[in-house]
Amino acid sequence: MSLDLALSIARSGLSHINRQLAQSAANVANAATPGYTRKEVQAASNVAGGLSAGVRSQEATREVDTALVMQMNAARAATGAAEVRTRLLQGVEVAHGAAGQSIGDLTAALGDAFVALRANPSDALLQARAVDAADGLAARYNTVSAAVQSARQDAQDGMVADVDRLNGALRQVSSLTDQILPMRVQGRSTAELEDQRDAAIATISSIMEVRAVAQPDGGVTLISAGGLNLPLRSTTGPFFMDPATTGVEAFHGAGGSLPGVILGKTDITAQLGRGTLAAYADLRDRELPLAQAELDVSAANLASRFDAQGLTLFSNAAGTVPDPSTPYATGGWIGFAGFIGVNAAVRAEPAQLRDGSHAVADGAGGASGFTPNPPGGPADFTTLLDRVLNRTFGPEVAPGTAQPGFAITGLGPDGTLSSRLRAARTLGDQAAQVVSSQTSLRAVAEVEGKSSGDLLTSLETRFAARSGVDMDKELAAMVTLQTAYSANARILSVVQSMYDNLLQAVR
Repeated sequence: MSLDLALSIARSGLSHINRQLAQSAANVANAATPGYTRKEVQAASNVAGGLSAGVRSQEATREVDTALVMQMNAARAATGAAEVRTRLLQGVEVAHGAAGQSIGDLTAALGDAFVALRANPSDALLQARAVDAADGLAARYNTVSAAVQSARQDAQDGMVADVDRLNGALRQVSSLTDQILPMRVQGRSTAELEDQRDAAIATISSIMEVRAVAQPDGGVTLISAGGLNLPLRSTTGPFFMDPATTGVEAFHGAGGSLPGVILGKTDITAQLGRGTLAAYADLRDRELPLAQAELDVSAANLASRFDAQGLTLFSNAAGTVPDPSTPYATGGWIGFAGFIGVNAAVRAEPAQLRDGSHAVADGAGGASGFTPNPPGGPADFTTLLDRVLNRTFGPEVAPGTAQPGFAITGLGPDGTLSSRLRAARTLGDQAAQVVSSQTSLRAVAEVEGKSSGDLLTSLETRFAARSGVDMDKELAAMVTLQTAYSANARILSVVQSMYDNLLQAVR
């Protein structure tokens, strides 16, 4: 081996080690940077005249397990969706009240108030207590209904915000890809830009789960869990969604007033797949409208069953009692739980709890009629109170004739939703089911969020072990590189000494 070749090899080795040391220092400096992956500078042989003439440094590269990244993105989508559900449903759970304050408990308390009044029908204090119990029950319906509608508006607003975030992240991916493509052609390292692009894709996946398919030229294709190919070359979108105000009668779909998520000119709300955007849409269009309908069904039957016995205890502000046998979507009683209240006439004259407010004709199935207690009638009049206790709160509208069932299908503003509640016959059973079902939704979402969050943490730990910076290993590698640097430097020193000896001999 000639001295020139030895010198070239040693000099190239020093240059390569310098590049490696600089990259290791960058790795250590960025160890705590979110999304940063460990970079390596590999060496390639320099060949001259068929002989190795040292090494040359290649561009910095990173080692990333794409399958692991896909799993992390799926876990991000599930975790984000569960967090959205937990946050929005928590308000509904709180609105149902603590133990003893739910519509189930207050329905039972109203029944107890009528039992107490039955023992002394003319007692004004007991009458007032029964009116207060009814007022408390109506107020609880109002409170829960308001919480449901507030959560629904939050879901609508969350969808609009997510669409804006989604567009911003997609534009970031597009911009980074535009920088990566020419650098790949030039043979320059794109590892840092790829880290930034992966972070933007992770943001997208929390909103709408995507699978990133790498292209040979350095580009990337994003395919959502719902089967959408996400455009990356749009300067104004590509997604769009109008803001809107939700209401008990508003819905998304044909004939509805709520906007959908638009891609180009197509409504893709039904193709959102998984992530926070889909969670918001499900809450706005299915979960919360169903919760409102279940409340309305319960409140409407409460008012109707009292009215059917000759006492208009509950009504809307106009004194109207809904007919729960009519279709929910078209019967004119959507949102009744939000404005149910104690009838003004009963509030002004609590004695109606004993005497009744109106006559009732004999009904089908053997249901007997009712005539109100006339002015000056018996103070111990119990006919109405017995009807209320046995029929309004009971499972039968008349001896041997079961109460009509509570509606569980045809619910929602568009009449397409079905309740998960089992068939009930009494007001108390129905109210208790509504409370149990709606207050459990937040807890279920929280459990799902913990499970997906634990999975995400585990996957991120695996990713960090494989692609992240291990400080101990990095520092050990730097020590090894310093040793190699010293060895190459010694070769330079030896070659320099040999040149000196050679020149001295020539002289």
